Parts: sequence; C-alpha cells; structure tokens
Amino acid sequence: MKISARNVLEGKIIAIKKGATTAHVSLDVNGTTVMAAITNEAVDELKLEVGMKAAAVVKSSDVMIAVDE
Repeated sequence: MKISARNVLEGKIIAIKKGATTAHVSLDVNGTTVMAAITNEAVDELKLEVGMKAAAVVKSSDVMIAVDE
C-alpha cells in the first residue's frame, strides 16, 4: 500500500475499546502509546485484534499545545 502521508508510525495493537459508535485503538510504537478514535465499523472491516501489527497514519498540517495560565 502506498499513501501520501509521511507520518506513519508502525507498532502493535495493545487495546481496543469499543463504545456506542466509536472505538479507541491503542498502538504501542516503540514504547509510546498512540491512540486512534475510529468507528466500530472500521475495526470490524479491518479485522483489528489485540497483538496484531498495524500503523498509525498521521495527516496534520500542525500540532498545537495550550496551557491555562
């Protein structure tokens, strides 16, 4: 598979928590947990399971940090 996104983080699925419509999928990327919120339907279509290899694909123009003073 080829994609245009340059931020591809390969790892292993460590948790899948389904909600009413959205699932939170946690991926271990070299000791750092990356979480994605995707539809339950996507989890089923991709046949995601804990322990399988997967990649987090990040497509964003910028990332901001904010704090309350």
